[in-house]
Amino acid sequence: MGLFKSKRLVYKPVKDVNLASDSTEFYLQANVKAPRMTGILVKIFTWFLESRIFGALLLYILKGDNLIHKLITNTDLEEPPLYVPLHNFEDNKEQEVKCLDFGLSPPEKVQLAIDCLPTTLEKPINGTKPSFIRWSIMDYFRAYNSGDITPHMVAERFIAAVDESSKSPLQMGFFINYNVEDILRQANESTLRYKKGEPISVLDGVPVAIKDEIDCLPYPTTGGTKWLHKQRPCTDDACCVKRLRLCGAILVGKTNMHELGAGTSGINPHYGAARNPYDANRIAGGSSSGSAAVVSAGLCPVALGVDGGGSVRMPAALCGVVGLKPTFDRISHEGVIPLNWTVGMVGILAGTVEDSLITYAAISGEIPSHQPSSIPAKINLPLLSLTKSISNIKLAKYDKWFDDCSDDVRICCSHALSKLQGCYGWKIVDVTIPEIEVMRLAHYLTIGSECSTSLDSFLDKNLTEFGWDARVALNIYGAFSSMEYIKAQKIRNRQLQFHKKIFSEADVIVSPTTGVTAYPIQDDALKTGELDYVNGAALIRYSISGNFLGLPAVTVPVGYDKLGLPIGLQFIGRPWAEATLIHLAFAMQANPKLKVKCNSLSLSIEGKGGRKILK
Repeated sequence: MGLFKSKRLVYKPVKDVNLASDSTEFYLQANVKAPRMTGILVKIFTWFLESRIFGALLLYILKGDNLIHKLITNTDLEEPPLYVPLHNFEDNKEQEVKCLDFGLSPPEKVQLAIDCLPTTLEKPINGTKPSFIRWSIMDYFRAYNSGDITPHMVAERFIAAVDESSKSPLQMGFFINYNVEDILRQANESTLRYKKGEPISVLDGVPVAIKDEIDCLPYPTTGGTKWLHKQRPCTDDACCVKRLRLCGAILVGKTNMHELGAGTSGINPHYGAARNPYDANRIAGGSSSGSAAVVSAGLCPVALGVDGGGSVRMPAALCGVVGLKPTFDRISHEGVIPLNWTVGMVGILAGTVEDSLITYAAISGEIPSHQPSSIPAKINLPLLSLTKSISNIKLAKYDKWFDDCSDDVRICCSHALSKLQGCYGWKIVDVTIPEIEVMRLAHYLTIGSECSTSLDSFLDKNLTEFGWDARVALNIYGAFSSMEYIKAQKIRNRQLQFHKKIFSEADVIVSPTTGVTAYPIQDDALKTGELDYVNGAALIRYSISGNFLGLPAVTVPVGYDKLGLPIGLQFIGRPWAEATLIHLAFAMQANPKLKVKCNSLSLSIEGKGGRKILK
């Protein structure tokens, strides 16, 4: 076995690692060695992986070529493993916030969020009107209250728009499942409440979409597969869905996703590719692809997703919308497919920062599965009307990591950050975040091991029903050993200590959200899915700490590349500091005043007197 032995890597103790800007720590770029494969190639590759003769050797070579052996397997770390990124509550003394009372009902929490919003709306530059306007939650609420339109009218137009979007030539792939009768039933009930002058909350009658990884009656929860709902029937709403329903939201269906969340493109061989509304020939990103696309298209102001490896923030950035991933264990995971229980978290995709705040307030609160003796973390809501008065914010920036992206992304995000500094006088703190590529591999090993374990009892009898790319992913996931898993958790502990040190000097970490913008969908990927780990690594590059370390993070659109494709900037915060992140995202949203260019499908509604209400 001497042929396969390699020199062991001994990691320095955390206390000996310099995190300052002058650190000599080497920045290792992603070393992905895997060619893009689709069609017959991915089928042949899957056959080799599943072969008893070649499979083990091929997996060993793949792990070696992609540095898992060097950076994880054959290493020595003194840190103990950290299996779950639970954080003790610490009061971050956030500026300009209002505390949310746990005893409030979801509609009451929503009203508290409304009280945090600015009283005036931003006006377009020089009086110009953007070419495309997404309606916000408040837009719907005001129109319903005025009687210009009704939830029933919106529901009818929504159904027609989704039907049109699913057919040629669009074939946008927004939804896996939507039920016309159920949508109209909810809309009629909401319309009646408005006629009586008794709406439940500002969310009453507002269309909200749900990722098909989250239970929502009357729909099966497929996880993007053709079989999982048969093995795991949906018998009740997820906790987060119940809270939205209590606010009167119209739950309009289950959005498309990358199969089992095992990819970053959003190309699903069973239900079609979820396409980017900015360019229907490009990916929406994954795995919450349909949720991002449906918000970007203007069909819903808000959708829920699940973020296990950037799966809310990546598609949000690629589709030009806001993506909020809260602190681990902030939002109840009850009723979510347990694919990755220590890295996954329900997240929010919204057209505006304000809508993400309203939805965050609605679904936040006490987690039912917690013991009565557990002390819940305080929930602060940001007073967005006072964002301009926030001072002394320190933004940690690791230059080598920040710049490890396409030129368009780097220039756009740097320019946005510079404008933010100029407008608010906030400071940049130059830091070093060590071993980022090590953390990416440790996260991949963790999410893969958890997914493989979750599905273990189903794999043999349902293997032929998986898409080809998902089969490859599951074969790789199952190749990790218990020793490698434990070392990945040691790396989790190590990275959390690094980040705690950085947060002792700064309020947030700032980075691009993705390393590239949305790339083209190749026709040969539509039937088999695709293996594109190079682009996948570029998309996920900045997402890992939010999931692996359980940190809150938000992405906000800040501009476009040369092709007009959206670019997002990300803020990563201290545990439980969502209010600060939302403040920063709102400041960023208000600052660039970018003109939206979107060739998307949108609702067209006529109000009283034939007046066009929604483009």
